Amino acid sequence: MKPKIHPQYTTITVTCSCGNSWDTRSTMSRDLHVEVCSVCHPFYTGKQKLVDTAGRVEKFRQKYARKPAAAAATK
Repeated sequence: MKPKIHPQYTTITVTCSCGNSWDTRSTMSRDLHVEVCSVCHPFYTGKQKLVDTAGRVEKFRQKYARKPAAAAATK
């Protein structure tokens, strides 16, 4: 490796808007502030909600729902 061409790799503190913080290493020379982390992100916390404004999920379920057997239809 060539000397004096690589950036300094230092320890920085990452702080989330929820208050969680941790130390990591980076070439960034200042601390980092993020909006979401693995502690507060809905996917990781299990609080993720399915937003269906046009009823598309229900239409899909009705379209591909199992139909009653053909024998029941002939009665």
